[in-house]
Parts: sequence; structure tokens; C-alpha cells
Amino acid sequence: MSRADVCVVACAEAFRGDGEILAAGIGGAVTVLAARLARLTFEPDLLTHDGVCLLTGDVPALGERPEVVEGWLPFRDHLWLVLNGRRHVMLGASQIDRFGNSNISCIGDWARPKAQLLGVRGAPGNTRCGPTSYWIPRHSPKVFVPQVDVVSGLGTDRGAYDLRRVVTNLAVLDFRTPDGSMRLASVHPGVSVAEVVAATGFELVVPEDVPETREPTAEESRLLKEVLDPRGSREREVAA
Repeated sequence: MSRADVCVVACAEAFRGDGEILAAGIGGAVTVLAARLARLTFEPDLLTHDGVCLLTGDVPALGERPEVVEGWLPFRDHLWLVLNGRRHVMLGASQIDRFGNSNISCIGDWARPKAQLLGVRGAPGNTRCGPTSYWIPRHSPKVFVPQVDVVSGLGTDRGAYDLRRVVTNLAVLDFRTPDGSMRLASVHPGVSVAEVVAATGFELVVPEDVPETREPTAEESRLLKEVLDPRGSREREVAA
């Protein structure tokens, strides 16, 4: 069992209970693997796609084309799913604050940024209209900040539709608090609560008892190693 496998499973758990909804992992290899793993195990009704416009009938390995195509999903139909809450997207973020406001646009002052990033892209619509989760491969105070430089994705204090969870290389976090602020939901095996708190640039809500993130089952480990990611791309994405 590796830390990367734990992270993939923790991300997959974000899709539990979604049923027949489009699962879109666009925050890296781990997010794509998570959606496919969930479909192959506890959430078989999930819709998965090839990252472009094809709904996949089978669940191919990372980087491979599907052998079975269930349907065509042009951009207009993809947007319909977003606008009607029928897509659960797992995004990345360069910055995220205690209420889940995220930044993928720029670092520093908007008028004269230190670094230009992607722009807001689809983050406003994603977070306002449908379920959203995040995958952060390197948990640090530079990412978990008191206030994001630019609000790309909406947080719980700005009308986010349904922020599910934030999975990092250290822990799982959610927003199940009275004021919608970020809570430490679990720590990964081998990680302490103190390590997570030290790597976070704002005050986390920390329950009295913090459980350990569940480990992959034998079947989940087999699927990741033999079916979904035989080249081990997930290992290269997760910070030790």
C-alpha cells in the first residue's frame, strides 16, 4: 500500500453516492483514476469520459483510449450537465482558503501579479452549479492560505453549490462545520494531526478524534496496479 493509492481511494470516495452523474477528474492523474476506480467498484452508475467528448463504456487504463464508447458528449451537452448539477468535478488549486475559495488565476496583486496562471477558466460555474471537490498533491501553507489572491472557484461563504472534500497528500478535509469552514476529516496513514496543522496557513477545525483515512481494499489495489495505472503515474504525482 502506497500513499498514492490512499490518495486515489480518498478521492474516489468523494464520488460515493453520486449515482448516474458525470464524474470529471481534471485535477491530475489521481483525479482521473479516482473517478474510474469509483465506477469499477462502489459506484457503477457513474458516467466517465475520455477527457474530450466521448462517454466511455469501458474503463481504460490511464492514457489509453476506450474500446467501448457509450455516447458522444459535445461541449454544449457537457455545459448542460454542469448548469444542471449533473457533473461532479474534482479540480486542482494553486491556493485555497478556509471556506474553499480557490485560485487558479494568478499569484499576487491582480494588477501586477508575480505569476500568471490559468485564469478562472470554468471554476465559477463549476462551483456555483454542481458538486465540486479538490485534489492538492502538495499540502503546504503556500496553497492553504488565509485569503486567496483571486477568487476563481467559489467557497461556502460565496454561494458554492456543494463543496464535498479536499484531498491532499497528507489528509482529507471537508466543510461540515456550522459556518462552512474547513475541517480535518481524516489523516492518511503515517501522518499526524500536527503535521497537517503545521502545513496549513489558517486555523483548521480539528475534531477531538480524527480518524485515519481508509486504506485501499485488496481489489482496489489490484485494479490500480493491473488495470487502471500499470505505469504508476499516480506515484509520480503524490508528494511524499
